[in-house]
Amino acid sequence: MYTTTVTLRAMTGATRRGRSPEGRAEVRRDLVAAAVRLFRTRGYEETTVDDIAAAAGVGRRTFFRYFPSKEDAISPDHEVGLARIAEVFATAHPTEPTAMLVVRAGETVFQLYADDPELSVERFRLTHEVAALRDRESARVDHYRRLFTRRLRERFAGEPDGDLRAAVTGAAVVAAHNLALRAWLASGGRPDQLDDCRARFRKVVDMLPGEPAREEPALQGVTERLEAAVARLERRA
Repeated sequence: MYTTTVTLRAMTGATRRGRSPEGRAEVRRDLVAAAVRLFRTRGYEETTVDDIAAAAGVGRRTFFRYFPSKEDAISPDHEVGLARIAEVFATAHPTEPTAMLVVRAGETVFQLYADDPELSVERFRLTHEVAALRDRESARVDHYRRLFTRRLRERFAGEPDGDLRAAVTGAAVVAAHNLALRAWLASGGRPDQLDDCRARFRKVVDMLPGEPAREEPALQGVTERLEAAVARLERRA
């Protein structure tokens, strides 16, 4: 009876926390931390959703308000990351260089991991040890690639080989981002090394396709007129 009462109180407290954005973020963090801890100590296969919910002091229904499965409980909030990237593209000026734009968008995702480096490192280790988690994370990475490609395709609409350029740029940016981020996590996720992580990611700028020469026809016409004028002057001389 006493145990039941304590559990109900804990669940009631979690419900109250979940009524505000800050409270929901706290409940989510508790669920993720509980999942990481149980996967590490008890094992992934042996841990259930009920185990995670109980360890976080919430009920099973509350767990499913935040995550569709126990695999998702170990992942960063990728929906937030995707939304941040979409926002960068939506608010970017049409004349902003593409390389600058994609780097700005990619760097918004780093904060998902930098907010809690210790937890991010634990997640990283688990995803390398558990095949199901590794497969889920790979699928999530592809969501980023598709988002970048789609937004870039919109940006390059009407340009020669715009679809191809969007696909190449999107794939390169996401690959560079993952390489830099995983290197940071593998080295311990130290906050003082995060700038090095970003610098490594930014090197992708030198490897991206160049900006299309949108003004080339107009410039070519100016050049031809100047050459013709010079020729006339030479003939007069």
